[in-house]
Amino acid sequence: MSKDPFRYFKTSPEIIQLAVMMYVRFPLSLRNVEDLLHERGVDVCHESVRLWVDRFGPILARKIRTKRASYMRQHTQWQWHLDEVFVKINSVQHYLWRAVDHEGEVLESYVTKTRDKQTALTFLKKAIKRYGAPRLVITDRLRSYGAAMKEIGNEDRQEVGRHLNNRAENSHLPFQRRERAMSRFRRMSNLQKFASTHASFHNHFNLNRHINHRQTFKSMRNAALSEWRQLLAG
Repeated sequence: MSKDPFRYFKTSPEIIQLAVMMYVRFPLSLRNVEDLLHERGVDVCHESVRLWVDRFGPILARKIRTKRASYMRQHTQWQWHLDEVFVKINSVQHYLWRAVDHEGEVLESYVTKTRDKQTALTFLKKAIKRYGAPRLVITDRLRSYGAAMKEIGNEDRQEVGRHLNNRAENSHLPFQRRERAMSRFRRMSNLQKFASTHASFHNHFNLNRHINHRQTFKSMRNAALSEWRQLLAG
């Protein structure tokens, strides 16, 4: 039987889970979360919220991925969109590679310092190992993608064209809003950890509000929150 990860914390697991969800899901600062919890009668320091996010964010994200694993593997093999986000860490340019499926699910996040063929190859192999090979891969005009696709024998599945990769471009927006709220990152490892955690949270709560009827959206939102609360019992 696995040990309880909350066993050394005086604060209830429900409050910790709420604080982590608020910080990762919404573009809030640590002090914003502290103030919102205070309004609900919970007195915690923003540094406690930072500790909770760092410790429990990856745990909750891993549970989300586990619950969604079978669904995502069945529905992500049709079409992928690949793109990179430019992120500065201590004034040094880094690249956050992201693979998104046709429904906007973030499949893989990978932080590097370069955009060469070897980096693109590593990124593709990581995504394919987890989800299987897609039937179609849409990319921008970065030559590293073509070289990597040729290396693994998938060059006939690549498609490049203007406006075709809007799905990936739009998927960057929630993460970029979080980046601004966090006043950027200071370490490459922190960026990798948070990007993976944020992707899982975004997948779980991304309900396509703009294309669903109000009643459908409310039903899906209730189901997502119910599943979220059950993560602690899993």
